[in-house]
Amino acid sequence: MHLKQQQAFAAAMADARQAYRKRQWDEAFTSLERAHILGQQHTLAHVASHWWMLKVGWRRGDWHEVRGQILRLPAALLLSRLWVPAGNSGGSNVSPFKPMPLPKDLEKIMAGR
Repeated sequence: MHLKQQQAFAAAMADARQAYRKRQWDEAFTSLERAHILGQQHTLAHVASHWWMLKVGWRRGDWHEVRGQILRLPAALLLSRLWVPAGNSGGSNVSPFKPMPLPKDLEKIMAGR
């Protein structure tokens, strides 16, 4: 992960943790989706985003999300370096195999601009 991407990932995770501490679950999850997009090709970052999504799902009482994240965690551990669907936001509301368009601001960051 290049420097701008690392910084954006760290910022998204920091935003997510701050929202989590404030019990702002929707805001936390939105930041985690951004972190997931930025970090999904890097095993530790990918796993971290899914772990925190699981935590938010648990706090929300969203058992569909909890189940989805439990299934995604081992895949993130094993497949991050081999194949990921570009732009996928990582939540259980989307297929884990579905590529998605990158948000414009993240597209620039990931391209190193």
